[in-house]
Amino acid sequence: MLKTLRNAFKIPDLRNKIIYTALMIAVIRLGAFIFLPGTNPDALSVADNSATSFLDAITGGSLNTMTIFALGVMPYITSSIVMNLLTIAIPKLEEMQKEGEDGRKKIAEITRYVTIILALIEGTGIMVSAALSNYLVEGYTVLFVIVGVIALTAGSAFTMWVGERITEKGIGNGISIILMVNILSRIPFEIKVLWSSHFTGRSIGTKTLYGVIGLAILTFMVGFVVLLQNAERRIPAQYAKRVQGRKTMGGQSTHIPLKVNTAGVIPVIFASSLLSFPGVIVGFLPNKPTGGWATFLNIMNQRMWSTKEYWYGAIIYITLIIFFAYFYTSISFNPIEVANNMKKSGGFIPGIRPGKTTVDYLKKVVKYIVFIGAMGLVIVAVIPILLGVVGIHVSFSGTSLIIIVGVVIETIKQAESQMLVRHYKGFLNA
Repeated sequence: MLKTLRNAFKIPDLRNKIIYTALMIAVIRLGAFIFLPGTNPDALSVADNSATSFLDAITGGSLNTMTIFALGVMPYITSSIVMNLLTIAIPKLEEMQKEGEDGRKKIAEITRYVTIILALIEGTGIMVSAALSNYLVEGYTVLFVIVGVIALTAGSAFTMWVGERITEKGIGNGISIILMVNILSRIPFEIKVLWSSHFTGRSIGTKTLYGVIGLAILTFMVGFVVLLQNAERRIPAQYAKRVQGRKTMGGQSTHIPLKVNTAGVIPVIFASSLLSFPGVIVGFLPNKPTGGWATFLNIMNQRMWSTKEYWYGAIIYITLIIFFAYFYTSISFNPIEVANNMKKSGGFIPGIRPGKTTVDYLKKVVKYIVFIGAMGLVIVAVIPILLGVVGIHVSFSGTSLIIIVGVVIETIKQAESQMLVRHYKGFLNA
């Protein structure tokens, strides 16, 4: 591994990309320690914001501590999701997407504007809630709220810009890397919480048992996520020979790779965000809800292990993951387009007629593999919930693990592809 890293740094282009990415990450982590103007850190330190644990994890602890990067890349992710949905619903956007690079640039520009609008709305909600909950310094004014909203919006816009720059000039997908780094930055805090809640005051034998069990579960989950991220169904495809001038084109056998986890981590992020959203709203309010609203929040809060509503929330969580897995796959994978492209190129699936028969076959295959991928996501996401049932309460969720492993795999593959071009041994072959 060290030899491989040394070889990577021998390549000037790859070395510059790695250094650039590291510097950008350092800037993001620095902003996570800059408090918003007018906030009261002492009040925030004693506030109970457990409902925001998921969102706080993907912002690197910035949300609950009210720093300038409290919104992080969440507005950008939400904006991207909205634009993907609108691309299907609005023909004009669909035409832009089919225009190639120019069309994608236009959609990216619209996505940035939508990100700013969402950041303004979310920032206003956070600052107003902070003011009502006395999380601002004494004698705060409306000016503090306005400055805070501007700072939150600017922080989100800057984070989005850094992510795009990493994608363009660094290595890997910038937004995904920022998410991964933010989650990793919370590991020391999670270990501290886990130690104080499960190891303090116990015997050496009990500590050892808990440690071995925890390590075994973590190893299993990492291995399972790696398997899930790399698994794919390969559909054989045959292309007929074509003569163009003096050249003979086609006449080869290949395959169409369909990832088992086609939707990636998106279904888990969607489901967790929806369940966390009500808690985020009331988490900053001075008066906590009672009665029916309290029951509803207990159902939405995945950390309420001691309540009967916990199981209802778990069922909703699993249902949402499966739903979003199918929904997002239907957006990102178009069997009609794949079948038409194969037909234009003289390709076909052996034993399947081109045209509608191919479309029906692809839909059938995708339906089955998406279900397998969704079940894999459910297993990873539900394991921390089951641990909570037996008394092992962890904030480091399966969602975080999927994000970390997925980003690491994709980044390594990208670095490896650049190294293999220069005849170096890659990370995955080390």
